[in-house]
Amino acid sequence: MSESRELLALRSVSKSYGQVPVLHGVDLSIRDGEFLAVLGPSGSGKTTVLRLIGGLESVSSGAIYLDGRDISAVPINRRPFNTVFQDYALFPHMSVAANVGYGLSVRGRPKAEIGKKVAEALDLVQLGAFANRQPAQLSGGQRQRVALARALICEPRLVLLDEPLAALDLMLRRQMQEFLKSIQREIRTTFLFVTHDQEEAIALGDRICVMEGGYIRQIGTPHTLYYRPNCPFVARFFGDNNLVPGTLGAVDGDLRAIDTALGRLVCSTGGDTALMQAPEGTAAFAAFRPEALRPAVEDDVNRFSGTLSEISFHGAATIAHVATTPGDVRLRLRLASQVEGIALGEGETLALGFSPAQSHLVLA
Repeated sequence: MSESRELLALRSVSKSYGQVPVLHGVDLSIRDGEFLAVLGPSGSGKTTVLRLIGGLESVSSGAIYLDGRDISAVPINRRPFNTVFQDYALFPHMSVAANVGYGLSVRGRPKAEIGKKVAEALDLVQLGAFANRQPAQLSGGQRQRVALARALICEPRLVLLDEPLAALDLMLRRQMQEFLKSIQREIRTTFLFVTHDQEEAIALGDRICVMEGGYIRQIGTPHTLYYRPNCPFVARFFGDNNLVPGTLGAVDGDLRAIDTALGRLVCSTGGDTALMQAPEGTAAFAAFRPEALRPAVEDDVNRFSGTLSEISFHGAATIAHVATTPGDVRLRLRLASQVEGIALGEGETLALGFSPAQSHLVLA
């Protein structure tokens, strides 16, 4: 997406429950009209960020700004945000239409206006024919769309989504991912989407914020995080990179050597100043994805042998573990399941390699 103005900002926000800190001086900028995915494992602080923004929790220190105005002390009912929860939080005794129009009802809007806006919201989420049904008569995906319509009907500046697809089966999750993204593009409302699923973050996010242990580790586009992780945690968590430890050697353009147990490897720095200027001998990792590792070709600069084990078929791909020689480094190999002339078998030894362009250095 093109660069847009800042809508919301967290500045040095920390949160503790009693003596237990859960967020540490978080700085986060959310752009107007973007789909921001906040990704991390359990306990990373991602849901706490959502709850602080929504007003469900108060900050321990720091401030939250909307359009440059401090809203840290503004109560939840005066923040122009709405939240979609994992459990939908629909009223079981109300019809779909009554659930969707509830926010307008408590604001005292006229019935005619509510009816018109409810019809528009249900049409937006493709549930116009379900207005008189009860939540119990809907599928999980339909209930999720009702919850989304209820969140959108009051025209919030920001929609907060707290792992809303986690309870759905795989096929329905993928359908809802496509639906959410198309809705967000159509109405151009800012979405902040919390998830622990890397594939979901890639599918939905214009940008992704990766969290761990109450800290933001990296923010960037899916492409940047996938191919240019900035630390070992992001490299491991976001995309299952192979990480080979070593020490930095000489720089050659935007490439740099790293001395490892596999021998001297050559990897991309991506033009990163910190990687190019770090002194020789600095501890670092050569990071390359399982799909970048492949049977070697004659001119591979990064070349070594590996013995295959734990081979598993995943439909379009075959995954194997590799014990390398030299170095006895454990790596993961991902190949298309149909590769002409290659029959993978456990215990087989292959010459393997990867291109410097398909790798990245990560400081330890």
